[in-house]
Parts: sequence; C-alpha cells; structure tokens
Amino acid sequence: MPLSSCASGKISMGLITALKSALKSAPAPHPEITKTIGYQFKKPDYLEQALTHRSVTPEPRKNYERLEFLGDAVIDIIISRELMRHYPEGDEGLLTKKRAALVQQSFLARIGNMLDLSDNLNVESSVDLTNEKVALKQQANLVEALIGAVYLDGGIKPAKKIILDTIWKYRIEAWKTINYKGQLIEYCHANANNNPKFHLVNVSGPDHQKMFEVQVTINGHDYPTGVGTDKKSAEQSAAQMALDSLTA
Repeated sequence: MPLSSCASGKISMGLITALKSALKSAPAPHPEITKTIGYQFKKPDYLEQALTHRSVTPEPRKNYERLEFLGDAVIDIIISRELMRHYPEGDEGLLTKKRAALVQQSFLARIGNMLDLSDNLNVESSVDLTNEKVALKQQANLVEALIGAVYLDGGIKPAKKIILDTIWKYRIEAWKTINYKGQLIEYCHANANNNPKFHLVNVSGPDHQKMFEVQVTINGHDYPTGVGTDKKSAEQSAAQMALDSLTA
C-alpha cells in the first residue's frame, strides 16, 4: 500500500475521532426542558421539531403538528388505561368525562406553562402570543407535541412516565374544573327535559366546617343528593349524580 494512502487513512480516522468527541461534548438543546421532564433525547431533532411552530416552516416534518397529532393519541391511551385502573367499576360515561377533563385544552395549557414550554417555542412574530386564546392553544399543542417527540425517540415507557408525572399527577385539579351543572342543563335541553331544579336539603356541621347537601329534581323526579363544603360545590356534586343516573 502506498505511503500516501496510509497517511490519508490516519488523517481520516483522526478527523472521525475528533468529530465524535465534539458531538459527545456538545450540550443538548433546551437543557431546561430535558431536566424538567427527566428525559434526554437520543435524537435532539425530535425535541427541536416539537418546539417549532408552523409559522417558521410549513414543512410537515419540520414543525410540531405531526408530533402533536401523535402525542394526542399517546396521551389518550395512557390516560384511558390509568382511569380503568383507578375506576375498576366505572362505566364508559364516567371514564369519558374524567378523560375529557384531563385532555382539555385549558388543562394541558396549564401543564405546558408548568414546563415552561412556550418560552422555548420557535415561532414567528406574526403569531400573537399576547392573545390569551392563542397562547393557551400553543401551550396545549406543545405538550402533545412533546409527548409525541418522546414517544418517537424513546418509546411508550418514557412517554408514559412524563404523562403520569404531569397530567395524571395533577388530575384532581383538572376534575375540579368540570362543570357538571352546565353539562346537566345541556343534557336536559338536548333531550327535551325541563331545566333541572336544585334544592338545598340539608346543612350540617359546625360553622367553620359546614357540609351542604343538594338534590336535583328533573320533571318531578328526584336524583341522589350531592354534598360539598359550600352550596356551589354541592350543586356540582348533585349535578354529577344526576348525570350519572341519566346516562347509565
């Protein structure tokens, strides 16, 4: 073998070694996000795509929309499975309502805000993030896109862990936002029933720890009572009881 070829080979190997070393020492993009979610991307491009808005590039493989689509499905399956574990006797109606509260835009936006995702969003100035509705939508989209990115990069296990550590962990807060009273009124209108009537049937306990009991009546039929620490929460509880009975 000619001496020149050997020298060339040594130089090439040296360059490869140097490049590998440089890649290993290069800091991961968005370290604050990877630290918060406890996951290090093998392919950082997935994370970059998850944080890139369509306004920057309409190329489907460059912005977050495809990852958002995937993440939405992953969240649904993980949350659905956890609800079935948590409510082994729960029917489809109960599970659907509980899941809807956990995947609604406003709640996912709160999770996105907790993770500071919008601070890392790559977006054109034409997108008005000072508009509350626009900002909420972006936060929720970023959560779904992030889950999609983690799933593609590492599979279901790390994606599930992040969902459990965020969405599922704060599920009680999400369930507090369900407007059962509004849902009951809508149900009555859709099924040609009279508007529900809420009756305060009992107040018990000391002044500093009162418990309110409310009953719903629809078309002359009384439904199981609901209880709460104030009249408003008791009405929500009673509405939920009525809905569960009506949709069973």
